[in-house]
Amino acid sequence: MFGKNYIWHKVADHINELDFADNNIAVTEVKGKKICIARWNEQVFAFAYKCPHAGGILADGYIDALGNVVCPHHRYKYNMENGRNVSGEGYYLKHWPVEIKDEAVYVGMEESGGLFGWLK
Repeated sequence: MFGKNYIWHKVADHINELDFADNNIAVTEVKGKKICIARWNEQVFAFAYKCPHAGGILADGYIDALGNVVCPHHRYKYNMENGRNVSGEGYYLKHWPVEIKDEAVYVGMEESGGLFGWLK
């Protein structure tokens, strides 16, 4: 993405190592932070563990027929690719790019620099 430097974190040696529930959502950790990894339509997505609205655990939700993750509390829906709230409430779901290289699964997170990201 333009203007962003990613640090890639390996979350699994193979996609099958992730513990996907029946809803195709797994939980893993990156830099000590829980995140969700989801499979849908032969794609893999990474997004926040908790819903930005009321903190519902998104791994307890489900993926609808259009490929949106649905929060189990209030049924708010988020596009897993861009984080947009598609049910109209105006929230934004934190998400990260995912790459699979040599069968391993990597999540890219922004490089955090010093003051406002300018200094390292």
